[in-house]
Amino acid sequence: MLRHLDIRDMLIIDRLELAFQPGLNVLTGETGAGKSILLDSLGFVLGWRGRAELVRQGADQGEVIAEFDLPEHHAAWDVLREAGFVFDDSLILRRVNTRDGRKTAWINDRRVSGEILRAVSETLVELHGQHDDRGLLNPRGHRMLLDDFGGLGAKIDRTRKTWRALSQARKALKEAEARIAALKEEEDFLRHAVAELDTLAPQAGEDASLDQQRRRMQAAEKIGDDISKAYQALGLQGAEGMMGDAARWLSDAAGQADGTLEEAVAALDRAMAELSEAQSGVEAAMDALAFNPLELEHIEERLFAIRGLARKHEVLPDDLGTFAEELRTRLTALDQGASDLAELQAAVAKAEVDYAQAAATLTEARKKAAAKLDRAMSKELAPLKMDRAVFATDVTAGDAGPEGVDQVAFTVATNPGAPAGPIGKIASGGELSRFLLALKVCLTGTESGLTLIFDEIDRGVGGATADAVGRRLSQLAGQGQVLVVTHSPQVAALGDHHWRVEKRQTKDSTLSTVVGLTDEARVDEIARMISGDRITEEARAAAKSLIVA
Repeated sequence: MLRHLDIRDMLIIDRLELAFQPGLNVLTGETGAGKSILLDSLGFVLGWRGRAELVRQGADQGEVIAEFDLPEHHAAWDVLREAGFVFDDSLILRRVNTRDGRKTAWINDRRVSGEILRAVSETLVELHGQHDDRGLLNPRGHRMLLDDFGGLGAKIDRTRKTWRALSQARKALKEAEARIAALKEEEDFLRHAVAELDTLAPQAGEDASLDQQRRRMQAAEKIGDDISKAYQALGLQGAEGMMGDAARWLSDAAGQADGTLEEAVAALDRAMAELSEAQSGVEAAMDALAFNPLELEHIEERLFAIRGLARKHEVLPDDLGTFAEELRTRLTALDQGASDLAELQAAVAKAEVDYAQAAATLTEARKKAAAKLDRAMSKELAPLKMDRAVFATDVTAGDAGPEGVDQVAFTVATNPGAPAGPIGKIASGGELSRFLLALKVCLTGTESGLTLIFDEIDRGVGGATADAVGRRLSQLAGQGQVLVVTHSPQVAALGDHHWRVEKRQTKDSTLSTVVGLTDEARVDEIARMISGDRITEEARAAAKSLIVA
């Protein structure tokens, strides 16, 4: 609910503070007094598009502050929470317009963008009038209004869920088709490469092992002759034979040498033992270096084959096994592609059926809600002297989407037999006002927390029709807060709170102000609306009778 409106230096308003109340708030005044300026100022602080030049002549800047009292679960809190606000029970909007056209807005002292300001304002205030393109006359919102009227939230949620499932299934199928198409383009390569790798079957670490064996065999070719000569030199034909002869000769002479050869014989024995150990080592080396030249050829062929495949596929030799497994996986995906596509196609078909069923259920519910709304509108239009007019909610086929396959449009025919058309194009000014009011009465039961503003919605009607308009405005106000700008005494008489917009002119300036009316002043204002500038006792009596009624 709008509690306070503070306007400074806007158009012909220098300083104005208003404290609005729950119920029906009526603003009256002579034509040109500034009622539209008041709404322009409110629209400015709410971020609505309006006049370009708003700052009062001679002032550096204009400013508007609007304070709202909102319930705990009001939709505005959701918008602010998403924008990262921390807030309390009240909501204060402030917007400044400088002389050079710069506009700056704050919500609860935090500077905000125009986008956030408008998103919040849409949950706070709704304007209705002959140029109402933000609310009921906007065909893009008709489906949402019908859904709210019919209480179709659960069915919409179900349709959204099936739409998401269908979108995901279609996406999965499309991605799988793209993958398989790409695999088909490289099928020949995959099959040839996998066969080649499977035939070679390279193992991790094999490259280093083969290289080591190859190097050892190549080294054996170079040192084999020297080792063989050394082995011959250490054998019976060499050192071993000569040392054996020396040992035998010394042993024979030792008995006659009085012990002088004992140390020499002992040293020779030790040398014979070391020689034997050297011979064993050389023999072991000869065994280790022994190889079959055909084996070296085989090792080199395999080593070169592994390295050749690694270069071909631009991977390390040790990664060939992993690479082969990746290729096998892609080839398996290709071979299983038909089966996988069949499963995904079945999933899409099932999701399409689920969505079609949910959308059809929602369409049927919308058509029932449309018929119910049309009946409610028929009842509302009769007291507004539009019993011959026909209001129809058209539910037609549209593009499929998360909220079903329907397009919804409010249409009217003002006379029997006349063609129906969009509500904003068929109805005249006065008729349009009454259509909008009747529609708002029918729809308001599904809404909460909005301050409703009606700008001269009673234009072009009078008498019993104006009284019917006023009573419906009063009915709407009973569920919250309504502000109505009116020239109708019948409507003004039904207000819970009454303000008069006045224009004061001096030699140098023209200013507009708003005055709250006492009971007596209210009678005079309604009498003025009845009789004109000259207020008669008969007009006062008529005003009192309207207020009492």
